[in-house]
Amino acid sequence: MISHESELYYLTIKEASKLIREHRLSPVELTEAFLNRIDRLDAKLQSYITVLPENALSEAKDAESDIMNGIYKGDLHGIPIALKDLYDTRNIRTTASSRVMKDRIPSEDATTTSRLKSAGAILLGKLSMHEFALGGPDHTCGFPLARNPWNIDHGPSGSSSGSGVATAAGLCMGSLGSCTGGSIRGPASICGIVGLKPTYGRVSRYGVIPLSWTLDHCGPMTWTVEDTAIMLQAISGYDPKDPTSSKVSVPNYSDSLTEDLKGVRIGIPKHFFFADDPRIDSETLKIVGLAIETLQDLGAIIQEITIPSLEYIGHAQRVIMLSEAFTYHKRNLSQRPNDFGEMVREWFRMGALYSASDYIQSQRLRKSLQDEFAHIFKKVDLIASPTMSQPAPRFDEIELMSTVKMLSFTSPYNMSGMPAISVPCGFTTSGLPVGLQLAARPFDEPTIIRASYTYQQKTRLFDKRPPI
Repeated sequence: MISHESELYYLTIKEASKLIREHRLSPVELTEAFLNRIDRLDAKLQSYITVLPENALSEAKDAESDIMNGIYKGDLHGIPIALKDLYDTRNIRTTASSRVMKDRIPSEDATTTSRLKSAGAILLGKLSMHEFALGGPDHTCGFPLARNPWNIDHGPSGSSSGSGVATAAGLCMGSLGSCTGGSIRGPASICGIVGLKPTYGRVSRYGVIPLSWTLDHCGPMTWTVEDTAIMLQAISGYDPKDPTSSKVSVPNYSDSLTEDLKGVRIGIPKHFFFADDPRIDSETLKIVGLAIETLQDLGAIIQEITIPSLEYIGHAQRVIMLSEAFTYHKRNLSQRPNDFGEMVREWFRMGALYSASDYIQSQRLRKSLQDEFAHIFKKVDLIASPTMSQPAPRFDEIELMSTVKMLSFTSPYNMSGMPAISVPCGFTTSGLPVGLQLAARPFDEPTIIRASYTYQQKTRLFDKRPPI
């Protein structure tokens, strides 16, 4: 049996599920440990917008009763998780961290919410985020700004900021984020956890407040690769309510949790990710370079590749994202402009300035990028790079247009729709996490999981927790 509460909130999902299945751990006891930790720490970290103690304990008691009566639903049964506050939850406030939706209470669950419930997961609450999943952080949005658990003077990246912070700090066992240009992998890298953006269409977006219809993805954020595989399994699959949902069959992702990289071909676009560019942190490149050497030591075949469109794709991504975001928010921008935070209001208004020609040309460049990736994946199985071009910035260094100035290493995979993961690969001299990004051809999440699991087991960086 687990003897100390601290041993509970630092369990992985895989470890806790085994104890629950064997009747050695109570879902109620586990949920209480997380609620107590939230109560102690979240005033400092501000990772939650809404905490649901009564709801969580009720669900935990139901899970315990079912399990004791021989009804066990799988690895998420009795596991406390949390959701970024743009996933609809029936009769529970869902705000997208904006005054525009501060009193919004959905009448039904998002498909992902429903699937996690069906798997037996316990909902602890709704997590803070950058307003409407864009830019940030912005203190004018009217909602709390999550703090990086490795150093609270630094930001946790976004827009899934609360998801990264709560998962890293032991305030939930796993979470869902959303990703339009890197909002799962960015906070995962900056907060030292695992974050996976699945293939476009793999996970339903029904009931998830959109930022950009053609770029948005939903995915898991967890402490380990095993836990990511478990959560991805629960939320994946076709959904008739989402017209972009794919009917491609869903494999058993846990089957990919094997330590084997022998012969896996990994491409490195050095011309972009390792360029001589003042926007790229040299220490980050050194840490990721060592991680790539480790992949090679584990049996991978490393080769340099060239993808010309990467140089321009960030601009095209911004045109598409902001054009689509403006379309969604147009009425509220006209009728309630002061209910938006300053940063997001100006970003959305920028979307009104692009022409139809700008949007179409950006989509054409997107198709060129997809074609280039398809050609490259005839030669390689994975592409490796840093997840982020910089480590976590200090809050007092973040400006209104910081996101525009930063070089995005994540947006190419939103534009292509390919799956990509961030897995911890080291720390800067100041103790801030750095992430390794691995991407694969569409629907090849198994290869990503296998490679990142192999790397994780070799480096065991998950043994180090934030000093919070």
